[in-house]
Amino acid sequence: MDARLDLFAGPLSGKVIKHFSAAGRAISDSALPAATQELVKIRASQINGCGFCTDMHTKDATAAGETPTRLHLVAAWREATVFTEAERAALELTEQGTRIADAAGGVTDEAWAEAAKHYDEEQLAALVCLIALINAYNRANVLVRQPAGGYEPGMFG
Repeated sequence: MDARLDLFAGPLSGKVIKHFSAAGRAISDSALPAATQELVKIRASQINGCGFCTDMHTKDATAAGETPTRLHLVAAWREATVFTEAERAALELTEQGTRIADAAGGVTDEAWAEAAKHYDEEQLAALVCLIALINAYNRANVLVRQPAGGYEPGMFG
């Protein structure tokens, strides 16, 4: 199976992906915990049905030392006891921010307030930007049917 379009090869799409990558590096360098960042990327990718990003971020999380138990339970985080209250708040914000079209009110004040209890303003900014960015990556990969399974940690530098 091949992607419909090579997003790295085209002059326009390649330029846009480079900007996405630069935004991702800025977020990675933020004070938002790295484990939380990976959980957010995994959960949004699961919701959006992006196999490529789900593959990438579960492998990156594993390479960074994340446990298989936590990775297996991301999709069922509400029932799982392995996530901190801060991670649970980030996952709730991720779900609501990813499913905006499903809710007339968008992200609830309660979800925002819970996240704000655990993250300072810069971390919240990183969380918001991360949720927006992973959703953009998911949509691009789903649109072009980017195949999943071949990612190796670090392959994109």
